[in-house]
Amino acid sequence: MAEITAALVKELREISGAGMMDCKKALVENNGDLDQSVDWLRKKGLAAAAKKAGRVAADGLVGMVAEGTEGALVEVNCETDFVARNEHFQGFVTAVARLALKAPDIEGLKAMQLPGEGLTVAEKLTQLVATIGENMQLRRMAKLSVSDGAVAAYMHNAIAPGLGKIGVLVGLESTGDKARLAAFGKQVAMHVAAAKPQALSADLLDKAAIERERAIYADQAAASGKPVEIVAKMVEGRLRKYYEEVVLLEQAYIHDDKVRVKQAVEQTGKELGAPARISGFVRFTLGEGIDKEQADAA
Repeated sequence: MAEITAALVKELREISGAGMMDCKKALVENNGDLDQSVDWLRKKGLAAAAKKAGRVAADGLVGMVAEGTEGALVEVNCETDFVARNEHFQGFVTAVARLALKAPDIEGLKAMQLPGEGLTVAEKLTQLVATIGENMQLRRMAKLSVSDGAVAAYMHNAIAPGLGKIGVLVGLESTGDKARLAAFGKQVAMHVAAAKPQALSADLLDKAAIERERAIYADQAAASGKPVEIVAKMVEGRLRKYYEEVVLLEQAYIHDDKVRVKQAVEQTGKELGAPARISGFVRFTLGEGIDKEQADAA
């Protein structure tokens, strides 16, 4: 067997643009023959995928699945909305969302076999990049489960079942009727999609964010020239207002703005004949946090 040197791997990388480990595997499979290794990478789609990997992929789909006491969200990115509407891409996102229910984490998900494909999630994604011609990435996943209750789901402006741009999961714990609990959970999930809460409760907010808000309010209140004790009350009042804006349980419920979400949960528990509580939520908005390329208008 031919010796696979670092220099040979480097040369294949420069020719193909594929990753180091893929190049090494290609050379091993082809007994060190450079031309055959290039063809091997092309057949696998690895060379094409590597060349596209540097392009910004900020479009795509959020995929969602919820079954009884568990649910999962995934975000798979591509470069254009045109590809997001491709049935092969949509089928892939749907399959990945379902696999995510059993995946330990994002890397574990990438290594899982897609049913009926004979490929892992990562391998299928590489194949799609090569055939469709856009950079694609499995960006993130999240799971939510409850011990006794329901995980409800809502997809805002869904383009197909379980596929869209904003996906939400809400976990509710209760021994009461699960169907009614899930129906209420969907209403809460719709609220989360619209109201964009940052945390379930005030004690789960980022402490640094709270202190930053407190410092701003303190400076603003101090500028009023009022006594120190009045300034302190002003700061606490503004913090309460802040919580009402960003904490799910403190927000005005969009389906009945005369009550807060926590009151709606309490009322639902009474209707179910058993206490209910929201145990958690997850909200994915497609492309959030991705630096998108700006077109030059000149």
